[in-house]
Amino acid sequence: MKYKFTHNNINVFDLAESVKFYTEALGLKENRRIEAKDGSFVIVMMGADIGDHALELTWMKDRKNPYDLGDNEIHLGVMSDDYQASYNKHKEMGIICYENKSMGIYFIEDPDGYWVEIVPERK
Repeated sequence: MKYKFTHNNINVFDLAESVKFYTEALGLKENRRIEAKDGSFVIVMMGADIGDHALELTWMKDRKNPYDLGDNEIHLGVMSDDYQASYNKHKEMGIICYENKSMGIYFIEDPDGYWVEIVPERK
């Protein structure tokens, strides 16, 4: 048997704000939307221009408070083909939450507090 990662899911408090963030910060596009018939949830699949891995954003109607991410020891990772331009854009957006210059990486934080690691293309 062989397995292939297809997507990662995160639950979001404000779906429109999260879709806007991932569109503006990372250039992801909404590929598919699934809405429960009873309105209890909405799932938005976001994808990049390259690769087929998706980010699944799940919004729950009954959620009244932002998610408590605890120690938030998980993160998503993306590779940029123009690391410096990405860094400059994210710096201007004010979303860089941590930099590790010795490793040549940095992290951005989404509206719910999830971190996304930005790494340069390694050749």
